[in-house]
Amino acid sequence: MSVSLRQSLRIGSYLMRQKLTGVKKFPLLVELEPLFACNLKCAGCGKIQQPHTVLKQRMPVEQALAAIEECGAPMVSIAGGEPLMHPQIDVLVAELIKRKKFVFLCTNALLLPKKLDKFKPSPYFAWVVHIDGLRERHDESVCKEGVFDEAVAAITMAKERGFKVNTNTTVFNTDTPQTVIDVLSYLNDDLGIDEMQISPAYAYEKAPDQEHFLGVTETRELFRKAFGDGNRKRWRLNHTPLFLDFLEGKTDFACTAWGIPSYSLLGWQKPCYLMSDGYVKTYKELIETTDWDSYGRGKDPRCANCMAHCGYEPSAVLATMGSLKESLRAMRGT
Repeated sequence: MSVSLRQSLRIGSYLMRQKLTGVKKFPLLVELEPLFACNLKCAGCGKIQQPHTVLKQRMPVEQALAAIEECGAPMVSIAGGEPLMHPQIDVLVAELIKRKKFVFLCTNALLLPKKLDKFKPSPYFAWVVHIDGLRERHDESVCKEGVFDEAVAAITMAKERGFKVNTNTTVFNTDTPQTVIDVLSYLNDDLGIDEMQISPAYAYEKAPDQEHFLGVTETRELFRKAFGDGNRKRWRLNHTPLFLDFLEGKTDFACTAWGIPSYSLLGWQKPCYLMSDGYVKTYKELIETTDWDSYGRGKDPRCANCMAHCGYEPSAVLATMGSLKESLRAMRGT
């Protein structure tokens, strides 16, 4: 695992403060979606299925900042849609950094070369480029040829300019241990990606492709084999060791979706960005009016095959902080 010391210390301090003040539910990271529009039509994503009137909307910077201020999360992942299509995305990022929030700007990288000059490298900022596989697999995933090569060129440009560049790779049931090994080794060794995030695909209800999502047993077998031969320790993965254990089936957790809430043009989404059981205007309403105990595998049938980071990474983080052994284990990878 490769997580910056600055980030680790900040999150550790934040978690300790929540414990000392008796706060039971709190956000580690907010999934902020300031728009749903995108310049791609990926098979596994349903964001662009929103009505045309919604796709035209862009969240005002002031509204986004108010949501982050209200909940107090130390980290913000800006997604969408394609965030670089937002006309004030650079202003939003700068304001969040000014507030010392760790900002992860998710992008397919097609617009990155044109927008790069609007941003400045910062220890509080990282690009997160969507890479679902090597050339053929990635282009198939995003339903457009040539995107992989453009993304690699954009990553190289950003790295040369001094930016931290992370990646996010979604794994489907068409993947094998070898395809996972191939893409992560390429990102880690050839491109020099700073931190890599992986996530088993979840059956997002509006996604055009509903046939290639992984089940729990498939997920565990896939990652157990891919992580073999020392790969897991070699790759710079942006996950706690316990979450990686979870993906392999070595341990299990209850879902804590409140740890990574989602805020979009429609409001705070209940219970997470993968499910739509309604929206509320404030973070306080989200926490107080959502029946969190009714979600997760074994509780809600829609959650039966979910092992997504938004529900289970916070669980792994909390378990890590509650164990001296696991805390030391995580620190060794920092």
